[in-house]
Amino acid sequence: MSELLVGRQAVAETTRRSLIELAGVQKVYRTGKVEFPALRGVDLTIADGEMVAIVGPSGSGKSTIMNMITGIDRPTAGTVTVDGERIDEMSEEELAVWRGRRVGVVFQFFQLLPTLTALENAMLPMDFARRGSRRERRERALHNLELVGLADMGDRLPSEMSGGQQQRVAIARALASYPTLVIGDEPTGNLDTTTAAEMFELLRRVCDEGATVLYVTHDLELAARADRTITIRDGVVVHE
Repeated sequence: MSELLVGRQAVAETTRRSLIELAGVQKVYRTGKVEFPALRGVDLTIADGEMVAIVGPSGSGKSTIMNMITGIDRPTAGTVTVDGERIDEMSEEELAVWRGRRVGVVFQFFQLLPTLTALENAMLPMDFARRGSRRERRERALHNLELVGLADMGDRLPSEMSGGQQQRVAIARALASYPTLVIGDEPTGNLDTTTAAEMFELLRRVCDEGATVLYVTHDLELAARADRTITIRDGVVVHE
């Protein structure tokens, strides 16, 4: 096994355990007296080391499910368990620590800080978590930039990089804390077809190294290349 996710062991297909379990998850948003049910009782299990694509029309509940799994939002009813931990019962402080150690997120619009270099952006999660020494964090970030093919661009600002290069930095940043779970929110949605395919292959490599990769996409071709595709419509799972 390479060093992409040190300490993680690839799990054989036949012995994969459940990493993510949603049971009866409902989410109702309220604006004044108006209620909007975003999720209507979702039951979902995702195995450790699996690559899963979530598809569905706008407003179907895809992003809400991702927010449940990362603890960014909490269910109105039901339970959310990740790697044996009930994250819906955690405090905000506990969730922040948990996310910093276990989850890497890749956004559609990169979300890089414009005044920081590629290397500094790739170090951010470790800086926030105060993980290791400054030298260790720098070495880890340099290693991740090398993995995504940007070893010689660490001193560049986001404005000096192409969209594909910025997304590679975002992936390097997501890998900073050796995450168990890598989440992609339309990670290829702002890229051309060729670059999107390259980004997918990079995420596939991350998955092959042992991480669980879960991503939302409108690209049905890219979705079909995942281990499993889950279709959400009107707040419920309608097809797997």
